[in-house]
Amino acid sequence: MQRAEVARLVHLFFDDMVKFVVDIERGIAAVGGELHADGEAKLLEDGSRLEDLWGGNYYPNTGREGCVEYTSLINIRPSAGNPSMEILDATIRQRVRELTFALIGEGEALE
Repeated sequence: MQRAEVARLVHLFFDDMVKFVVDIERGIAAVGGELHADGEAKLLEDGSRLEDLWGGNYYPNTGREGCVEYTSLINIRPSAGNPSMEILDATIRQRVRELTFALIGEGEALE
C-alpha cells in the first residue's frame, strides 16, 4: 500500500491510526473503515473464513515496535481460545505483525 493511501485512510476517521483486518491464511488485508467489522465483512464477502480474520490498529509515525496494536472486538473468540479483544496467541500475533509490515507499513512517518 502506498504511503499516500495509508495517510488518507489514517486521517479519514481517527487522525493517528487506521483500523485493519488481516486474513492470516490468504495473506491479505482490509484497511480503513470506522469499525473492524467493516473490514471483516469485506474479507468474508471475498471468500475469507472467519477463523482466519484478526483485527488491529496501525499507528504510523511510531516506528516498528509501536505501530501495531492487536486489539479489536472481532478478536473476541472464547471458543477459539481468545476470550479477549487482544490477540493472545503469539503465533497469530506474529503473523498479523508480518502482514501489517508487508501490506500497510512498519510505523514509518507518512509526511
